[in-house]
Amino acid sequence: MSEELTGNILVAQSGGPTAVINSSLAGVITEALNHECIEEIYGGLNGIQGILSEDLIDLAAESQQNIRGLRTTPACALGSCRYQLKSAEDFDRLFQVFETHNIRFFFYIGDNDAMGVAQKVNAQAQQRGYALRVIGIPKSIDNDLAMTDHCPGYGSTVKYLAATIREMALDHEGMGQHDFVSIVEVMGRNAGWISAGGTLARRRNAPEDPPHIVLMPEAPLQPEKFLESVRNVLKKNRHCMVVAAEGLTDINGNYLGANTQVKDGFGHAALGGVADYLRTLVEENLGVKVRSAKFGVAQRTAAHCASLTDADEAYACGQAAVRHAVEGATGKMVALVRGEGEHYSSETTIVELSEVAEAVKTLPAAWISEDGMNVNYQFNKYAMPLIQGEVQVPYELGVPKYVVLECHFIQKQLEAYQTEKQ
Repeated sequence: MSEELTGNILVAQSGGPTAVINSSLAGVITEALNHECIEEIYGGLNGIQGILSEDLIDLAAESQQNIRGLRTTPACALGSCRYQLKSAEDFDRLFQVFETHNIRFFFYIGDNDAMGVAQKVNAQAQQRGYALRVIGIPKSIDNDLAMTDHCPGYGSTVKYLAATIREMALDHEGMGQHDFVSIVEVMGRNAGWISAGGTLARRRNAPEDPPHIVLMPEAPLQPEKFLESVRNVLKKNRHCMVVAAEGLTDINGNYLGANTQVKDGFGHAALGGVADYLRTLVEENLGVKVRSAKFGVAQRTAAHCASLTDADEAYACGQAAVRHAVEGATGKMVALVRGEGEHYSSETTIVELSEVAEAVKTLPAAWISEDGMNVNYQFNKYAMPLIQGEVQVPYELGVPKYVVLECHFIQKQLEAYQTEKQ
């Protein structure tokens, strides 16, 4: 047990939202209230970028109704960013904010890039001799963080995806006459976890059930083989449904749908366009009817179709982060470990941020079919438990009722602090 550290906590969110990221935030807040060494609970608006601007709110001042409501509310209640700490001025500014508000515990909820930011913050704290405990809390609909069995946010995304694909397939079955191809583009930059998740829509877990073809970044597209597979599906079925990841590449590693001229804060190319590419490919070569759909942000915000397992695990990750920090851990990320019993279970642990930051966990090769256009039963066995259970979202006037934080701002003190220092 490390020496007790007393002070305030700061929690922020980063990267793309999920249906359950706010459940992790609720876990942090509720657990923090249980520890006397934690004096104040602050939230940073718009991730690390907002912290640099000292845009902090008092989370302890939020109503208990709002805190409970976070567990069923999608998107980033605190706001997000894709900002990379790079300059010495950024770090100086950050630690001025920390020192001014006596921040001793920092929690960053995010993906691979966010874990890289958290690692840098932890290293800077040690270098500066500033007493700070830094814990990363995982979230990623892409499910590609290393060192954790799966990521909060993933289960809800593929639950929504599987439900929607099953509904679309019923529509297509009624409309197709062995001449109809439907292409669905889903997220997934470097890993095919989401596109593979579309197979959970299969009623018999059989390859002949839709979706018939699954395209993943792990298996570069070979156009002729793909077209031949579509032909074969249409011979046996009234329609052919294809699910493709936005990060699909050709055999040379080039994205098939990307705007390489547009970059985010971490230097990643803007993706989106795979469905259009595949649609044109099929139309020009097979002469059949083709429709394409792009779920876009809907797949990461569908709290009305969230997995209860996912929401509960996200909450547990937030709680665990606080407990580990209070006990003395720093430079760690909370991770999920799958139980070994007959029935699915999980528990939390912590791993080194250095082993997670900016790493990518891809689908195991053994789970991908030989032709690279499907997954086998091992994926189903892995993913099916993650979509179990339904979150009971409250409704108002026929639509989901979600909370919005009241945002009691903390008075900005940096200017006074800097003046005093001078």
